[in-house]
Amino acid sequence: MPSVTHEALVELFKNRPTLAAELLQDALGQPVPAFTEACVESSDLAEIIPADRRADVIVDLLVDEQQRPAMAIVVEVQLGPDPDKPYVWPVYVTQTRARHRCPTRLLVVTIDTWMARWCSQPIDTGHPGLTLTPLVLGPAGVPVITDAEQAKAAPELVVLSAMAHGQEEVGEAIGVAFLAAAAGLDQERRALYTDVVLSSLNEAARRTLEAMMKGGYEFQSEFARSYVAKGVEKGLEQGRQQGLLEAKAHDVLTFLEARGLEIPADVRERVLASTDLAELDRWIRRAAVVGDARELLATTGS
Repeated sequence: MPSVTHEALVELFKNRPTLAAELLQDALGQPVPAFTEACVESSDLAEIIPADRRADVIVDLLVDEQQRPAMAIVVEVQLGPDPDKPYVWPVYVTQTRARHRCPTRLLVVTIDTWMARWCSQPIDTGHPGLTLTPLVLGPAGVPVITDAEQAKAAPELVVLSAMAHGQEEVGEAIGVAFLAAAAGLDQERRALYTDVVLSSLNEAARRTLEAMMKGGYEFQSEFARSYVAKGVEKGLEQGRQQGLLEAKAHDVLTFLEARGLEIPADVRERVLASTDLAELDRWIRRAAVVGDARELLATTGS
């Protein structure tokens, strides 16, 4: 099941269709054609892909009065290793290109530095000369938005900035910039984005923003409540921490399974029981190179 972080990132690109083009051009230096409108289309590629295989977002950049697509952008949010993605991503690109008969780019978005490297690996399709190298936007490529006017002009971008950099010292400044933008949003987006930003900030920054908002804060959006109900009951920090622990533990096991390694029951239980994010991060990196699942627990290195 997708995490709240995954779905929140997807919502940003759906709510601001131009965001994909802006990030491709401004953050990754990839030129995009001039366009008059950006729109989100159905991401269901069920013609040749099972129903549970669909892109997160597909954005069309349209030109002229006939609204012809000048480019299509397949946006994929990736928060953990998935051995299926090197096989389905080329299909997303070729199917979208065939549907619209226009240049098509694959933009993979992640807020984890290690995952950005994982996603950036070229995908050799096996056909001579046909290699797909995903265009990956990791935290290093996400701009740090601390200017109120810039935040007002692109509220989705400041939310993305909080998700990528909210745990850093600059988190408070990003949060303050977001508050300046929040007042101009409709009620639904304001509730959702406030939930996402506050849950992304470090503890000190979050307390500062909560004080600026005059009192304690509870999740406002139906979207967030549906995903983090347990976190609300236990407290925002505890819920967010638990969600991160579960996601990273799942990533460790997924990576080992993808490499065809047998996972003994005691190793699986130890990974799932871990309450140390740094330890889980080490295990994710080790899962790519160990020859036996038990080696994962035997090492204390990075």
